[in-house]
Amino acid sequence: MAENKNKNLASQLRPFPVPFDLVEIKTNLPITTTKYSKKFRNQIANQAIKLHQEGNIIEARKYYKFCIRNDFNDPRVYSNYGTILKNLGKLKEAEVILRKAINLKSDFAEAHSNLGNIFKDLGRLDDAKVSFKKAININPDFADAHLNLGNIYIKLGYLHKAELSIRKSIKINPSFAMAYNNLGNLLKDLGKLKDAEIATREAIKIDPYFAMAYNNLASILRDLGEIEEAELLTRRAVELKPDYFKAFFNLGEILRDLGKLEEAELFTRKAIEIQPNSPDTYYNLGNILRDLKKIDDSIKCFQQAIELKHDFKEAIAEMGRLMTFQGNYKDGLKKIQEGYGSILFDHTLSIIKIY
Repeated sequence: MAENKNKNLASQLRPFPVPFDLVEIKTNLPITTTKYSKKFRNQIANQAIKLHQEGNIIEARKYYKFCIRNDFNDPRVYSNYGTILKNLGKLKEAEVILRKAINLKSDFAEAHSNLGNIFKDLGRLDDAKVSFKKAININPDFADAHLNLGNIYIKLGYLHKAELSIRKSIKINPSFAMAYNNLGNLLKDLGKLKDAEIATREAIKIDPYFAMAYNNLASILRDLGEIEEAELLTRRAVELKPDYFKAFFNLGEILRDLGKLEEAELFTRKAIEIQPNSPDTYYNLGNILRDLKKIDDSIKCFQQAIELKHDFKEAIAEMGRLMTFQGNYKDGLKKIQEGYGSILFDHTLSIIKIY
Protein backbone atom coordinates (compact mmCIF):
# COMPACT_ATOMS: atom_id res chain seq x y z
CA MET A 1 0.00 0.00 0.00
CA ALA A 2 2.83 2.38 0.86
CA GLU A 3 4.47 1.64 -2.47
CA ASN A 4 1.28 2.69 -4.28
CA LYS A 5 1.40 5.97 -2.39
CA ASN A 6 4.96 6.48 -3.56
CA LYS A 7 3.83 5.99 -7.13
CA ASN A 8 1.03 8.48 -6.67
CA LEU A 9 3.46 11.01 -5.23
CA ALA A 10 6.07 10.42 -7.87
CA SER A 11 3.53 10.71 -10.69
CA GLN A 12 2.77 14.25 -9.57
CA LEU A 13 6.40 15.29 -9.97
CA ARG A 14 8.26 16.04 -13.14
CA PRO A 15 11.54 14.12 -12.97
CA PHE A 16 14.53 15.94 -14.40
CA PRO A 17 16.90 13.92 -16.60
CA VAL A 18 20.30 13.42 -15.00
CA PRO A 19 23.04 12.85 -17.58
CA PHE A 20 25.51 11.36 -15.08
CA ASP A 21 25.55 8.66 -12.45
CA LEU A 22 26.54 8.75 -8.79
CA VAL A 23 30.12 7.69 -9.52
CA GLU A 24 30.55 10.79 -11.67
CA ILE A 25 28.91 12.91 -9.00
CA LYS A 26 31.42 11.76 -6.41
CA THR A 27 34.33 12.20 -8.79
CA ASN A 28 33.57 15.49 -10.49
CA LEU A 29 31.69 17.57 -7.96
CA PRO A 30 32.76 19.18 -4.68
CA ILE A 31 31.69 17.47 -1.47
CA THR A 32 30.61 20.58 0.39
CA THR A 33 26.82 20.63 0.51
CA THR A 34 26.64 24.38 0.12
CA LYS A 35 28.21 24.03 -3.33
CA TYR A 36 25.21 22.07 -4.60
CA SER A 37 22.75 24.33 -6.35
CA LYS A 38 19.00 24.10 -5.80
CA LYS A 39 18.63 22.94 -9.40
CA PHE A 40 21.15 20.14 -8.86
CA ARG A 41 19.41 19.03 -5.66
CA ASN A 42 16.08 18.87 -7.49
CA GLN A 43 17.68 16.89 -10.32
CA ILE A 44 19.04 14.23 -7.99
CA ALA A 45 15.87 14.02 -5.88
CA ASN A 46 13.67 13.72 -8.95
CA GLN A 47 15.95 11.12 -10.47
CA ALA A 48 15.62 9.07 -7.27
CA ILE A 49 11.84 9.36 -7.41
CA LYS A 50 11.82 8.46 -11.10
CA LEU A 51 13.87 5.31 -10.46
CA HIS A 52 11.60 4.42 -7.55
CA GLN A 53 8.52 4.92 -9.71
CA GLU A 54 10.00 2.65 -12.38
CA GLY A 55 10.58 -0.07 -9.80
CA ASN A 56 14.38 0.21 -9.87
CA ILE A 57 14.64 0.09 -6.09
CA ILE A 58 18.38 -0.65 -5.92
CA GLU A 59 19.33 2.43 -7.93
CA ALA A 60 16.68 4.57 -6.24
CA ARG A 61 18.19 3.69 -2.86
CA LYS A 62 21.59 4.89 -4.02
CA TYR A 63 20.19 8.26 -5.02
CA TYR A 64 18.08 8.61 -1.86
CA LYS A 65 21.08 7.77 0.34
CA PHE A 66 23.25 10.25 -1.55
CA CYS A 67 20.67 12.96 -0.90
CA ILE A 68 20.40 12.08 2.78
CA ARG A 69 24.16 11.81 3.35
CA ASN A 70 24.61 15.25 1.85
CA ASP A 71 21.76 16.85 3.83
CA PHE A 72 19.64 17.78 0.84
CA ASN A 73 16.68 17.92 3.25
CA ASP A 74 14.05 17.13 0.63
CA PRO A 75 11.01 15.73 2.49
CA ARG A 76 10.00 13.67 -0.54
CA VAL A 77 13.33 11.84 -0.37
CA TYR A 78 12.91 10.96 3.29
CA SER A 79 9.29 9.87 2.83
CA ASN A 80 10.03 7.63 -0.14
CA TYR A 81 13.22 6.20 1.35
CA GLY A 82 11.22 5.41 4.47
CA THR A 83 8.83 3.26 2.42
CA ILE A 84 11.79 1.34 0.98
CA LEU A 85 13.13 0.67 4.47
CA LYS A 86 9.64 -0.44 5.53
CA ASN A 87 9.42 -2.90 2.65
CA LEU A 88 12.83 -4.26 3.67
CA GLY A 89 11.47 -4.87 7.16
CA LYS A 90 13.64 -2.16 8.74
CA LEU A 91 10.70 -0.62 10.58
CA LYS A 92 12.54 1.30 13.28
CA GLU A 93 14.88 2.90 10.75
CA ALA A 94 11.89 3.68 8.55
CA GLU A 95 10.13 5.40 11.45
CA VAL A 96 13.16 7.66 12.07
CA ILE A 97 13.36 8.60 8.38
CA LEU A 98 9.62 9.31 8.10
CA ARG A 99 9.73 11.52 11.20
CA LYS A 100 12.53 13.48 9.51
CA ALA A 101 10.31 14.00 6.46
CA ILE A 102 7.53 15.31 8.70
CA ASN A 103 9.93 17.58 10.58
CA LEU A 104 10.96 19.08 7.25
CA LYS A 105 7.35 19.49 6.09
CA SER A 106 4.71 19.16 8.79
CA ASP A 107 1.83 19.28 6.29
CA PHE A 108 3.20 16.43 4.16
CA ALA A 109 0.15 14.17 3.98
CA GLU A 110 1.94 11.28 2.23
CA ALA A 111 4.63 11.19 4.92
CA HIS A 112 2.03 11.02 7.70
CA SER A 113 0.27 8.21 5.86
CA ASN A 114 3.50 6.30 5.26
CA LEU A 115 4.37 6.67 8.94
CA GLY A 116 0.94 5.25 9.74
CA ASN A 117 1.75 2.17 7.68
CA ILE A 118 4.95 1.69 9.65
CA PHE A 119 3.07 1.97 12.94
CA LYS A 120 0.57 -0.59 11.63
CA ASP A 121 3.36 -3.08 10.90
CA LEU A 122 4.84 -2.41 14.34
CA GLY A 123 1.46 -3.21 15.91
CA ARG A 124 1.05 0.34 17.20
CA LEU A 125 -2.52 0.66 15.96
CA ASP A 126 -3.51 3.76 17.93
CA ASP A 127 -0.43 5.60 16.64
CA ALA A 128 -1.28 4.44 13.12
CA LYS A 129 -4.81 5.77 13.49
CA VAL A 130 -3.47 9.17 14.58
CA SER A 131 -1.09 9.34 11.61
CA PHE A 132 -3.77 8.46 9.05
CA LYS A 133 -6.12 11.03 10.56
CA LYS A 134 -3.39 13.67 10.30
CA ALA A 135 -2.91 12.79 6.64
CA ILE A 136 -6.66 13.13 6.04
CA ASN A 137 -6.85 16.45 7.90
CA ILE A 138 -4.13 17.79 5.63
CA ASN A 139 -5.65 16.29 2.48
CA PRO A 140 -9.33 15.27 2.88
CA ASP A 141 -9.28 13.73 -0.62
CA PHE A 142 -6.43 11.33 0.15
CA ALA A 143 -8.12 8.05 -0.81
CA ASP A 144 -5.27 5.80 0.36
CA ALA A 145 -5.29 7.35 3.82
CA HIS A 146 -9.06 6.81 4.16
CA LEU A 147 -8.60 3.17 3.16
CA ASN A 148 -5.71 2.67 5.55
CA LEU A 149 -7.68 4.26 8.37
CA GLY A 150 -10.52 1.87 7.59
CA ASN A 151 -8.12 -1.07 7.81
CA ILE A 152 -6.95 0.12 11.24
CA TYR A 153 -10.55 0.43 12.41
CA ILE A 154 -11.08 -3.19 11.36
CA LYS A 155 -8.11 -4.31 13.46
CA LEU A 156 -9.42 -2.27 16.39
CA GLY A 157 -12.88 -3.80 16.02
CA TYR A 158 -14.71 -0.64 14.93
CA LEU A 159 -16.35 -2.20 11.90
CA HIS A 160 -18.97 0.51 11.29
CA LYS A 161 -16.29 3.22 11.26
CA ALA A 162 -14.18 0.99 9.03
CA GLU A 163 -16.97 0.69 6.48
CA LEU A 164 -17.49 4.47 6.43
CA SER A 165 -13.77 5.09 5.88
CA ILE A 166 -13.45 2.53 3.09
CA ARG A 167 -16.57 3.81 1.34
CA LYS A 168 -15.12 7.33 1.60
CA SER A 169 -11.97 6.17 -0.19
CA ILE A 170 -14.14 4.70 -2.97
CA LYS A 171 -16.17 7.89 -3.25
CA ILE A 172 -12.93 9.85 -3.73
CA ASN A 173 -11.49 7.30 -6.15
CA PRO A 174 -14.21 5.18 -7.84
CA SER A 175 -11.52 3.12 -9.61
CA PHE A 176 -9.79 2.04 -6.39
CA ALA A 177 -9.70 -1.75 -6.77
CA MET A 178 -8.05 -2.39 -3.40
CA ALA A 179 -10.73 -0.37 -1.62
CA TYR A 180 -13.51 -2.45 -3.23
CA ASN A 181 -11.62 -5.62 -2.33
CA ASN A 182 -11.23 -4.58 1.31
CA LEU A 183 -14.86 -3.49 1.46
CA GLY A 184 -15.81 -6.95 0.23
CA ASN A 185 -13.77 -8.56 3.02
CA LEU A 186 -15.38 -6.31 5.62
CA LEU A 187 -18.90 -7.00 4.38
CA LYS A 188 -18.15 -10.73 4.42
CA ASP A 189 -17.09 -10.44 8.07
CA LEU A 190 -20.35 -8.59 8.75
CA GLY A 191 -22.30 -11.46 7.20
CA LYS A 192 -23.43 -9.37 4.21
CA LEU A 193 -22.34 -11.95 1.67
CA LYS A 194 -24.25 -10.68 -1.36
CA ASP A 195 -23.02 -7.12 -0.82
CA ALA A 196 -19.53 -8.52 -0.31
CA GLU A 197 -19.81 -10.38 -3.62
CA ILE A 198 -20.85 -7.21 -5.47
CA ALA A 199 -17.97 -5.17 -4.02
CA THR A 200 -15.34 -7.81 -4.77
CA ARG A 201 -16.60 -8.37 -8.32
CA GLU A 202 -16.20 -4.61 -8.83
CA ALA A 203 -12.56 -4.89 -7.72
CA ILE A 204 -11.98 -7.57 -10.38
CA LYS A 205 -13.81 -5.51 -12.99
CA ILE A 206 -11.45 -2.60 -12.29
CA ASP A 207 -8.36 -4.82 -12.18
CA PRO A 208 -8.77 -8.16 -14.01
CA TYR A 209 -5.31 -9.26 -12.78
CA PHE A 210 -6.01 -8.74 -9.06
CA ALA A 211 -5.19 -12.19 -7.62
CA MET A 212 -6.23 -11.28 -4.08
CA ALA A 213 -9.69 -10.23 -5.24
CA TYR A 214 -10.22 -13.53 -7.09
CA ASN A 215 -9.25 -15.45 -3.97
CA ASN A 216 -11.48 -13.32 -1.74
CA LEU A 217 -14.44 -13.63 -4.10
CA ALA A 218 -13.95 -17.39 -4.07
CA SER A 219 -14.15 -17.40 -0.26
CA ILE A 220 -17.38 -15.40 -0.39
CA LEU A 221 -18.92 -17.72 -2.99
CA ARG A 222 -17.85 -20.76 -0.98
CA ASP A 223 -19.82 -19.38 1.96
CA LEU A 224 -22.76 -18.83 -0.39
CA GLY A 225 -22.58 -22.48 -1.48
CA GLU A 226 -21.35 -21.72 -5.00
CA ILE A 227 -18.41 -24.07 -4.65
CA GLU A 228 -17.76 -24.78 -8.35
CA GLU A 229 -17.30 -21.10 -9.23
CA ALA A 230 -15.21 -20.71 -6.08
CA GLU A 231 -12.87 -23.40 -7.42
CA LEU A 232 -12.49 -21.65 -10.78
CA LEU A 233 -11.80 -18.28 -9.15
CA THR A 234 -9.18 -19.70 -6.80
CA ARG A 235 -7.47 -21.46 -9.69
CA ARG A 236 -7.34 -18.09 -11.43
CA ALA A 237 -5.75 -16.56 -8.32
CA VAL A 238 -2.91 -19.10 -8.23
CA GLU A 239 -2.45 -18.72 -11.97
CA LEU A 240 -2.01 -14.98 -11.58
CA LYS A 241 0.24 -15.29 -8.53
CA PRO A 242 2.12 -18.61 -8.37
CA ASP A 243 3.51 -17.90 -4.88
CA TYR A 244 0.15 -16.92 -3.34
CA PHE A 245 0.03 -19.01 -0.17
CA LYS A 246 -3.52 -18.15 0.86
CA ALA A 247 -4.94 -19.06 -2.56
CA PHE A 248 -3.20 -22.46 -2.57
CA PHE A 249 -4.43 -23.03 1.00
CA ASN A 250 -8.01 -22.15 0.05
CA LEU A 251 -7.92 -24.17 -3.15
CA GLY A 252 -6.87 -27.22 -1.15
CA GLU A 253 -9.90 -26.77 1.11
CA ILE A 254 -12.27 -26.23 -1.80
CA LEU A 255 -11.01 -29.29 -3.67
CA ARG A 256 -11.44 -31.38 -0.52
CA ASP A 257 -15.03 -30.11 -0.26
CA LEU A 258 -15.54 -31.23 -3.86
CA GLY A 259 -14.05 -34.67 -3.16
CA LYS A 260 -11.05 -34.04 -5.41
CA LEU A 261 -8.67 -35.39 -2.79
CA GLU A 262 -5.56 -36.03 -4.92
CA GLU A 263 -5.63 -32.46 -6.24
CA ALA A 264 -6.40 -31.15 -2.77
CA GLU A 265 -3.26 -32.88 -1.50
CA LEU A 266 -1.20 -31.44 -4.35
CA PHE A 267 -2.26 -27.83 -3.79
CA THR A 268 -2.03 -28.08 0.01
CA ARG A 269 1.53 -29.39 -0.28
CA LYS A 270 2.27 -26.43 -2.54
CA ALA A 271 0.93 -24.11 0.19
CA ILE A 272 3.34 -25.76 2.65
CA GLU A 273 6.19 -25.32 0.19
CA ILE A 274 5.44 -21.58 0.02
CA GLN A 275 4.92 -21.16 3.77
CA PRO A 276 6.42 -24.09 5.71
CA ASN A 277 5.49 -22.89 9.20
CA SER A 278 1.69 -22.79 8.98
CA PRO A 279 0.12 -25.25 11.45
CA ASP A 280 -3.32 -24.89 9.83
CA THR A 281 -1.93 -26.08 6.50
CA TYR A 282 -0.44 -29.22 8.03
CA TYR A 283 -3.76 -29.81 9.79
CA ASN A 284 -5.61 -29.53 6.47
CA LEU A 285 -3.15 -31.86 4.80
CA GLY A 286 -3.61 -34.33 7.66
CA ASN A 287 -7.37 -34.33 7.07
CA ILE A 288 -6.91 -34.85 3.33
CA LEU A 289 -4.46 -37.73 3.84
CA ARG A 290 -6.84 -39.29 6.37
CA ASP A 291 -9.62 -39.14 3.76
CA LEU A 292 -7.21 -40.81 1.32
CA LYS A 293 -6.67 -43.59 3.90
CA LYS A 294 -3.00 -42.63 4.27
CA ILE A 295 -3.22 -42.89 8.04
CA ASP A 296 0.49 -42.91 8.94
CA ASP A 297 1.16 -39.85 6.78
CA SER A 298 -1.90 -38.16 8.23
CA ILE A 299 -0.65 -38.69 11.80
CA LYS A 300 2.72 -37.19 10.83
CA CYS A 301 0.97 -34.08 9.51
CA PHE A 302 -1.06 -33.65 12.69
CA GLN A 303 2.14 -34.09 14.69
CA GLN A 304 3.83 -31.37 12.61
CA ALA A 305 0.85 -29.06 13.17
CA ILE A 306 1.15 -29.63 16.93
CA GLU A 307 4.89 -28.95 16.89
CA LEU A 308 4.20 -25.60 15.25
CA LYS A 309 1.25 -24.83 17.55
CA HIS A 310 1.48 -26.68 20.85
CA ASP A 311 -2.11 -25.97 21.93
CA PHE A 312 -3.68 -26.99 18.60
CA LYS A 313 -6.51 -28.96 20.20
CA GLU A 314 -8.21 -30.04 16.96
CA ALA A 315 -4.96 -31.53 15.66
CA ILE A 316 -4.25 -33.22 19.00
CA ALA A 317 -7.73 -34.79 19.10
CA GLU A 318 -7.61 -35.90 15.46
CA MET A 319 -4.20 -37.44 15.97
CA GLY A 320 -5.60 -39.30 18.98
CA ARG A 321 -8.55 -40.58 16.98
CA LEU A 322 -6.24 -42.02 14.34
CA MET A 323 -3.95 -43.59 16.94
CA THR A 324 -6.99 -45.22 18.53
CA PHE A 325 -8.13 -46.46 15.12
CA GLN A 326 -4.71 -48.09 14.69
CA GLY A 327 -5.18 -49.90 18.01
CA ASN A 328 -3.05 -47.65 20.22
CA TYR A 329 -5.92 -47.05 22.66
CA LYS A 330 -3.87 -45.86 25.63
CA ASP A 331 -1.98 -43.06 23.86
CA GLY A 332 -4.84 -42.34 21.49
CA LEU A 333 -7.45 -41.82 24.21
CA LYS A 334 -5.00 -39.66 26.12
CA LYS A 335 -4.62 -37.42 23.05
CA ILE A 336 -8.38 -37.28 22.55
CA GLN A 337 -8.87 -36.24 26.16
CA GLU A 338 -6.16 -33.58 25.76
CA GLY A 339 -7.78 -32.27 22.61
CA TYR A 340 -11.46 -32.45 23.44
CA GLY A 341 -11.19 -31.76 27.16
CA SER A 342 -12.41 -33.68 30.17
CA ILE A 343 -16.07 -32.76 29.63
CA LEU A 344 -16.24 -34.64 26.35
CA PHE A 345 -13.88 -37.39 27.36
CA ASP A 346 -16.71 -39.45 28.88
CA HIS A 347 -18.17 -39.66 25.37
CA THR A 348 -14.88 -40.44 23.67
CA LEU A 349 -15.84 -43.85 22.35
CA SER A 350 -18.95 -42.47 20.68
CA ILE A 351 -16.89 -39.68 19.13
CA ILE A 352 -14.28 -41.94 17.53
CA LYS A 353 -14.95 -42.41 13.86
CA ILE A 354 -13.88 -45.56 12.05
CA TYR A 355 -12.01 -44.50 8.92
